[in-house]
Amino acid sequence: MFSTTQRTLEADGFRGMTLGLLFVLGLLSAWGAWFIGARVALYAVSDTARLEMSQAAHPVEAPVAGRVVATHLALGRAVQGSDVLVELDASIQHLQRGEEHARLHALAPQIEALRTAIAAEEQALREARHAARVAIEEARARHREAEVAARTAAEEAELFARLHARNLSLQLDLLRANGEAQKRRAAAETLRLAVSRLDSDHRTQASDRHARLEGLRRDVTRLGGDMTTAATTVERLTHEIERRRLHAPMSGRLGEVAELRIGSVVREGDRLAAVVPLGDLQAVADFSPPSALARIRPGQSARLRLEGFPWTQYGSLAATVSRVASEVRNGRVRVELSVQPDGTSVIPLQHGLPGSVEVQVERVAPAILVLRAAGKLLARPVAASQGERRAE
Repeated sequence: MFSTTQRTLEADGFRGMTLGLLFVLGLLSAWGAWFIGARVALYAVSDTARLEMSQAAHPVEAPVAGRVVATHLALGRAVQGSDVLVELDASIQHLQRGEEHARLHALAPQIEALRTAIAAEEQALREARHAARVAIEEARARHREAEVAARTAAEEAELFARLHARNLSLQLDLLRANGEAQKRRAAAETLRLAVSRLDSDHRTQASDRHARLEGLRRDVTRLGGDMTTAATTVERLTHEIERRRLHAPMSGRLGEVAELRIGSVVREGDRLAAVVPLGDLQAVADFSPPSALARIRPGQSARLRLEGFPWTQYGSLAATVSRVASEVRNGRVRVELSVQPDGTSVIPLQHGLPGSVEVQVERVAPAILVLRAAGKLLARPVAASQGERRAE
């Protein structure tokens, strides 16, 4: 009886051990299958992240130093392109521009008067040339007439001389003929000299008029240059005045403003405001190079968690990688992500909110993770020993 009971107990114990062993083997098999076949998501976490507009905020800087005479800066104010934001003192430029305007307006009548004088001188020169030609032609005609009379008188005197030689004329007639011939020659010579004098006088007068015309033209050129200089100065002063009127570079909202008061002085290059353009928000994250290079690619899904809004209470926002920088700057890799709006989220999305981004870079089996961890552990002593040898 006792032996039968003992055998029964032994059989039950063996059956229990077998079942326990089978259960353990089943658990190990299931764990092994999960360890090898399961996939675990790996995430790269950014060092910093922030929300930005898809277009970068445009700073408004003082182009020149000056005293503030008007300011229209208000944080969050909606502005349109070319709206005046700040006005700097431009009273000196206004006065200088007024002086140049007055000078410019005074030069125009002077130039017009000179051009009228030039036209009158040119007309007088043309008339003088015509009158001189007429007078010279008239004098030349009288000279030709006198030469003809002189030749005729000379021929008569020669005729009287031949007649006197033959005693056919009186001595008195010969003397009269010779005197008339000499008078005619003298008259012809006088007229010849008059023609020469008229021509010389005309040339002198024409030269004087040409000199006056050249002087008038030089005055017009000089005043024209002064007028051009004055106009250029007016344009420059207008530009200087406009530089002292700081305009909004684009439509948007003022996301940053400086505390300015009427009468305060700003330096050249001082940042006075920043206009945040209207558009879609995007997330910009900075990753360490090992976690980003060759691991983060456009199209990967991500989650954005914002500081000040605990994800356990507000949740996170879905995002997608849109661009990845190919170069490292300041030890970080820039990654841009498009944020997918969530109508149920109560987070007020706005430019500048900081946070962090998690990007799913791959899905691997737990066995791969263990092997990687083991590889890192094995690599550390080797690296340490190499460092010791280099130190030695």
